[in-house]
Amino acid sequence: MKGVLWVVVVSMVVAAWMPFSHCSKKPVGVARKEDIQYIKCQVCEKLAKELYQQVQNKQAEIAPKKISEYQIIEIAENVCNLKKAEADWILRIDIVEKEDRLELVEQDSEGQCNSECKTIERACQEVIGYSDTDVAEYLYSSKPDIDSLRNYLCKDLTNACSTKPPPVPKDRAPGEPFVAKSSKEAEMEKLLKSMEGMPGAPGMKMYSRDDLMNMKNFGDEDGDDEDEDDNEEASFPSKLGKVLRAKESEKRDWKQVIKKGIEDTSMTLKKHANKVSNHIRQWWRGKKITNSKKGGKTEL
Repeated sequence: MKGVLWVVVVSMVVAAWMPFSHCSKKPVGVARKEDIQYIKCQVCEKLAKELYQQVQNKQAEIAPKKISEYQIIEIAENVCNLKKAEADWILRIDIVEKEDRLELVEQDSEGQCNSECKTIERACQEVIGYSDTDVAEYLYSSKPDIDSLRNYLCKDLTNACSTKPPPVPKDRAPGEPFVAKSSKEAEMEKLLKSMEGMPGAPGMKMYSRDDLMNMKNFGDEDGDDEDEDDNEEASFPSKLGKVLRAKESEKRDWKQVIKKGIEDTSMTLKKHANKVSNHIRQWWRGKKITNSKKGGKTEL
């Protein structure tokens, strides 16, 4: 468990050192609920396409095995949740004003998630609602094409496309422009999403260097000593705090600092892994000896 926790710490620190523009504090986007009525049908159609494609991709990934209904349900449950990788498709959509309507335009790359991103997520959640298991069962049992799935989800199962959306008011405030992420930024966010479900790694996020420096007791060296192993791990954040402070005055090379920090942590994790392995081997030898003795008594 401790090893996993320190892997998470290292991942968060490496993310903090990356020269990403988004590492600084920024306002969190809020969904514009009043816009949902104008885009709900379009969101449903894109959702149907995404569900179909993700199921196909999953099937190709695990072939020759057949995709299970549980795996399809998992996709349907996560496809409208921006905290999950299945919802990354939302990040590639821009809401564009076209006369008296709003149009969803797919972009070539993922964008920063602000109010438009949150609005699409909210519309997606309203469409699928409690019907995620129903659409998953339909996908699993009927194996529909995209058009059939779109009609089932947007007209039969829900009323997302049952009526034409009303015209957009002329005094509606326009949404923010689409701002693409850098490839490194998108890659790091995918890494953190993939690690979010790991034991001991809840609620991970990226911190800026200033955030790390301002954390309470970060880099504090006055903590009480416990045992040799704990001291070795506890010294890691203290040393890291020293490194960060030294950076301000000595202008050290960040790449070398990152490399050194990862190497030190890898050694610590390796030591713990070896200790656990030795404990397991000793326990197993003892168990075998005990069983042998019991077997000998039975024969007598």
